[in-house]
Amino acid sequence: MKKLLLGGALALAAQSAWALGCSATSGAQTVALVELYTSEGCSSCPPADAFLASRRSAGLHAGQAVLLALHVDYWNYIGWTDPFSRKAFTERQRWLSDLAHTRTIYTPEFFVAGKELRNWEGGLNAAVARINAMPARAGIAIKLDAPAAAGLPVRIDAQGPPGAALHVALIQQSATSKVTAGENGGRTLKHAFVVRDWLAPTVLGKDGKASLARWLTLPPGATPDTMGVSAFVQTDQGDVLQALTLNACPAQAAKTL
Repeated sequence: MKKLLLGGALALAAQSAWALGCSATSGAQTVALVELYTSEGCSSCPPADAFLASRRSAGLHAGQAVLLALHVDYWNYIGWTDPFSRKAFTERQRWLSDLAHTRTIYTPEFFVAGKELRNWEGGLNAAVARINAMPARAGIAIKLDAPAAAGLPVRIDAQGPPGAALHVALIQQSATSKVTAGENGGRTLKHAFVVRDWLAPTVLGKDGKASLARWLTLPPGATPDTMGVSAFVQTDQGDVLQALTLNACPAQAAKTL
C-alpha cells in the first residue's frame, strides 16, 4: 500500500505542477535499467550496439526497460577516439565490476539492474521480466519543458530510501558515426540510446526525497527531437530501485509508465 501511495503522490504532483510540460511518472512495478558498455574502437561492439538498438522494435517498451549505451574511453588509444566516450563511463563500469568482485572490464558488456548479464542475446528479456515483477522501491517523476535549439529544461523528483542516489543522463536516441581508423576503420556505425551527459548523483535526504532542476545543453550536432532524459535511483551497493525515461516532446502531454 505504501508503494502505491508513493507512485500516486508523484503522479499527482506531475499532473498539477507540470501541466504545461511533457512528463512521465514511474509506476508500482520496477523498470529494468539496461546498461551497455561499448566503444567505437571495439570490433566486437557493433553487434551489441545493433542488438540494443533493436529492443524497442522487438517489443521491449519504455515501461519495461530504460536502455543506456555508455561509450568507454579505454580503447581510444588503439587508433580511433570514440566521440561519445567519457572517462566517467569507464569509472562507472569499473565500479559495477568491483561490486561483482570481477577483476576485468571489457566491451561489449551488459548490466541489468546493476548486475552483469553475459548471455545478453538469449537472456535479456528474461532478466528484464524478473525485474519488472518486483514492486518498485522508489518513485521518479520527470518533467521536460518544450526543448529549445540549445538544450532541454528538465526537472526530476525522486523518493525512496534515504541515502540512495538519483542518477540522471541525457540520451541521444540515435546517432551515426563514420569511423576512419582503429578496429572499425572504414565503417559507418549506427548507435541508439547514447548517453551524452551524466549528472553528478543527487543523494536522497533523510526524508527520502531528492529534486533537481537543470538546463541540459545539447551536444554538438544533436537536435532536440533526438534527445531524451533517463533517471534511476540506485543504492551504494548497486541495487537499482527504479528507473524512468522520457523522450523530448514539444507538445503538451503527460503519461505514467
